[in-house]
Amino acid sequence: MPNGLLSDDSLRTHPDGLALSLTLPWYRSLWLSSVGTLSVTIDGAPVDPADVTFELAGTRYTLEQLPEQSDVLWYLQEHPLLIVRRDAPIALGETHEVEIFGELRLPYMQIAPGQDGGPGMYVPNIVRQSLTLTATDRDAPVPALVSDVPPPPAATEDDPFKLGLTLYSASGEFRAGWYDFDGLLDRVAELGIGPGIEIVASQVLRTYPEVTDEFVRTWRAAFDRHGFDESSFGANLDMGRRRDRDMTPDEEFEFSEVLFRGAKKLGFPLVRIQSAKPELLRRLLPVAEELDLKLAYEIHAPMGPNSPEILKVREVYDQLDSLLLGFVADFSSTMHAMSPTLLRAVRKAGLDDASVERMQEIWATDASMRERQQEFIGYLQSRDFDPGRLGSFAHLAFNMHGHVDPREWGDIMPQILHVHAKFYDIDENGREPAIDYPELVRVFVDGGYRGYWSSEWEGHAFAETGEVDPLLLVRKQHDLIRSSMRAVRQPA
Repeated sequence: MPNGLLSDDSLRTHPDGLALSLTLPWYRSLWLSSVGTLSVTIDGAPVDPADVTFELAGTRYTLEQLPEQSDVLWYLQEHPLLIVRRDAPIALGETHEVEIFGELRLPYMQIAPGQDGGPGMYVPNIVRQSLTLTATDRDAPVPALVSDVPPPPAATEDDPFKLGLTLYSASGEFRAGWYDFDGLLDRVAELGIGPGIEIVASQVLRTYPEVTDEFVRTWRAAFDRHGFDESSFGANLDMGRRRDRDMTPDEEFEFSEVLFRGAKKLGFPLVRIQSAKPELLRRLLPVAEELDLKLAYEIHAPMGPNSPEILKVREVYDQLDSLLLGFVADFSSTMHAMSPTLLRAVRKAGLDDASVERMQEIWATDASMRERQQEFIGYLQSRDFDPGRLGSFAHLAFNMHGHVDPREWGDIMPQILHVHAKFYDIDENGREPAIDYPELVRVFVDGGYRGYWSSEWEGHAFAETGEVDPLLLVRKQHDLIRSSMRAVRQPA
């Protein structure tokens, strides 16, 4: 999924001059307050910010007003207009050189909390694009998709795990509008993927964080039609929703409770939680008990089951002593190499072979994520390479890829309530080149895990939309998981 605000069909005619149809440069919806900077150059001439307005759902904002809009959601499938005032409107078919620069922050990816009531530090996303665009009045057509796919092998009672996917796997295609929500579920069913369905609430809910009755009706109709099961409801906590400060403890609780009640309306048995602050969990646990919801904190790269941060969560769980509390095991934590998809992406962004090799060397060390990020950024700067050219990759390359030993999952196996079967590639031999799936299957079978493995293709963070069909890759990954399961002798 390209890290861009513009696509080939972005330049539009407009009575005020011209407009740029924007795409959200991320895989989930964000609050407008996430947008810190937007600047535009047309045919080599910088546009005065006073001549630029941002229009979303019929409402216009000045660029200065955007950071204040913490209650306005830029939904993933919406394409707001960046309107540029000119003396004369452009005409259909005109070609112009367009440059755009954007600075966003990801309000749920906190690097450090705020101090003394001030705002915290969050993972940035920097966008720079220079494109030659032709003015059009319509969106690019949706490409044809492969449909002639043989059905998967049938699940058996002897299979230790149930399979499914998170719809997050098709983030790029969903963002591009190739599917509406119903159409995405239809495509999943067509390819024989399932039966478990996991969602990221901030990605699929237009009314995020609220689940409306209308969405429940759409959801139920699709599930009844295809025989799906609810597996996991992904809940983020947007601590940095406001620019001036982090959420208060009361706001964190209220935001989370809304999501929990939405998950229950949709029939989910489990919520993937993002925060395990002791006081927040103490307040949320009675809500989970009322709703009969399991709460699973995600262990994601670069952390593992025995990382200091996770040991603290385990201590909190011991204190609270509830069977509703557990973990989501995300296999990004237990990779043995950086994914080829990431390496291709940073090369496209301009990294030479020496820099790519150095990045992998830094990744393989035991330094903390922050230390590795800073070392890599310092290395790039020492070579006069602007880290901003990589967008968010200079940070995400290290917090999306971990190298913990897969056997460590066994240390917390009774508390693993759900699995994110993360993957980036499936090679010509049907293997994941950076993640040892046969070994992971062995660890989980031996450990007695019998829940869902939810396929999570995250190559969209690095690959261009349309470069591959992620749902076909999920089908291939399911074949890999099935063959690995059936090659392992199950315990008596």
